[in-house]
Formats: sequence, C-alpha cells, structure tokens
Amino acid sequence: MSHRRAARRNKEAEELNITTFMNLMVILVPFLLITAVFSRLAIVELDLPLAQSEASGKPPEFSLEVIVRRDSIEVGDRNRGSLTVLPKLNNEYDYAGLTNYLKRVKITYPDRLDAALLLEPDVEYDVLVQVIDATRSYPEVVAGDVIYGELFPEVSIGDAPVLTGN
Repeated sequence: MSHRRAARRNKEAEELNITTFMNLMVILVPFLLITAVFSRLAIVELDLPLAQSEASGKPPEFSLEVIVRRDSIEVGDRNRGSLTVLPKLNNEYDYAGLTNYLKRVKITYPDRLDAALLLEPDVEYDVLVQVIDATRSYPEVVAGDVIYGELFPEVSIGDAPVLTGN
C-alpha cells in the first residue's frame, strides 16, 4: 500500500492549456459589443400625450391626433376635431392612405414634429407598430435610392376617446 501512495505523490500536476479558450474570447467579446450597439438603434422613444392647457389667451395650436379604431383610422386636431377618416380596405387598415394624408398635413404644418397616437383597447400590437411607422416617416425613391422623409417623428401613445352614441 505504501508503494501506491508514493506513486501518487510523484505524479506531476497536468498543465491546463487555455489558449483555445482565450482565442474564442478575443473573437466573441468584440462581436457581442458590436451587436449590442446596433440593437440599441432600433429603440423608438414614445411619450404620453400632453394635457391640454386652457390658461393662455391665444388660440390653441394645431395638435395632431391619429386615432386607431376597430374599423378605421381617424386623423384630427385635438382642438378642432376630426380632419379625415380612413376606413379599412378589404379588412386591412389603410397605412398608405394614412401616410399620404399626413404628408399633406406636414406641408401645412412643416414645423410640427409631434403626433399623439390614440388606440382603442382591442387594437393589435402589429397595427400599433405599422401606424407608428406610417406616422414617423415615408419612403421615397430619389435617384434610384430609397430615402425616408420625415413626417411626425415624436410619437406619443394614449387611449382613444370612447365614441358616444354607439
């Protein structure tokens, strides 16, 4: 038995080779840092609609509202009421019609950047994202390249007013 103990003591510790692990880390860490930067660019900041102030004596400013209902999209001014209603076409919301109408609104109010997006409770998330995209910018082909024109990039989200008389 003493012979076995002596043999165990004389064995040298095995060398740990971590070269391949270090090579993996050298490649993996920069890759993760680069992808983390690009994923941050996809974030859209949204705000809550501002409360209407009645205190000043001047006429109320234009305040764009896009209201998404089950059967239509309404575009209006918070202070003056509805400007247009875009009903669903073939059971689909008219995003192109919304963008085209908002282009005309932008011509009238070129300095406005904000829009309030108001949704009924049962509106799907995908509809929300597509309406935000249609409200923020529009694609345009210039010299063979697609560029995006700015409409109303500062979008705030809230609940749609309840329709009365239904």
